[in-house]
Amino acid sequence: MTFERPILQILIQRLKEPRQKIQVLSGARQVGKTTLSIQALKKITQPYLHVIAESGFTTNWLDQQWAIARSQSQKHPEGAILVIDEIQKIDNWSERVKRLWDEDSISGKLLKVVLLGSSSLLLHRGLTESMAGRYEIIHVPHWSFSECKSAFNVSLDEYLYFGGYPGALIYRHDEERFLSYMQDSIIEPVVTRDILSQFVIHKPALLRELFRLGCEYSGQILSFNKMIGQMHDAGNTTTLAHYLKLLDQAGVLKGIDKFANEKVRQRQSSPKLQVYNTALMTGVSNIDFSSTIQNPELKGRLIESAIGANLLMDPKSEVFYWRENNKEVDFIVRTKGKLIAIEVKSGIKMKTPSGLEVFHKNFSPDAMLLVGTGGIPLDVFLKTPLTQFL
Repeated sequence: MTFERPILQILIQRLKEPRQKIQVLSGARQVGKTTLSIQALKKITQPYLHVIAESGFTTNWLDQQWAIARSQSQKHPEGAILVIDEIQKIDNWSERVKRLWDEDSISGKLLKVVLLGSSSLLLHRGLTESMAGRYEIIHVPHWSFSECKSAFNVSLDEYLYFGGYPGALIYRHDEERFLSYMQDSIIEPVVTRDILSQFVIHKPALLRELFRLGCEYSGQILSFNKMIGQMHDAGNTTTLAHYLKLLDQAGVLKGIDKFANEKVRQRQSSPKLQVYNTALMTGVSNIDFSSTIQNPELKGRLIESAIGANLLMDPKSEVFYWRENNKEVDFIVRTKGKLIAIEVKSGIKMKTPSGLEVFHKNFSPDAMLLVGTGGIPLDVFLKTPLTQFL
């Protein structure tokens, strides 16, 4: 039986509603957006058309698929559903989708539309260019520990090392194939197809170095000047900040800002590098599973990065770090009007909780959590919605 993610119910519910807006499945590469759409279509009674765009397809192809779906919508009282996968491969797709959707709105056709693509960068660029007010996004996050355990029966250590890409977890017992999958199906497509081939990148080698550096230093605060000192290809802080933003929008690497009451101070802070999936760390490290898990320092980095990645799964939450002088708190989360401070203790980090105490004195958070040694067990934290700790 195919595993069904909880987010599937959100998509099904939206598809059963009267025609309102275009539904957009947004998320990083290889998190299961296509599988999600196919599962949803199998659970509804309306006729549907699921098509996949290919490179070189024109807007004429889009017109043809739309016309077929329109004819299907006339055969059912609730209309029909058109799902277009890899929509970003069609040049000027957003302008044409806007026109076709507006035509249906005026004529009263009951055609519902779902858009998804492997490149979240290109998808969002098209949406912001032309589609304002016509769509709503369903964010498809990376797979959580609970989902991976239910679908693949992974252990906690396996989740830390092999991460939450379902396609990669298939190869967790064959590390050579796991590394090949990470390189060929995720890392290279994100860097080459999603960024280098679609955006003006004057220093492609610098972008690649930044991605690798971010994976190696995930969980660490690193100024842009220090990043430049670690790289062979010369660059400047403005260029690095721009490249880091692109990697963030692609769903692989984020620069977490320092928490402060003033937005200006947040933007000026040194970023804390954070991968969206720990498989990206091990995918570039070339250190095998056993050696990594048995090394306290390497495992500690995976633990903190796994917690950070887990916090980034909720697009409605804001994630920060905090540091003043020698006092530090690993993660600060602002969610649903609440402020939560989180300190990670993996066994090798011997920091005292004084950072939490100072932060509490200065900002009065709604909750302070210690995760790991002496606190909330890691597996419990990863399985539990953050708001339940309030």
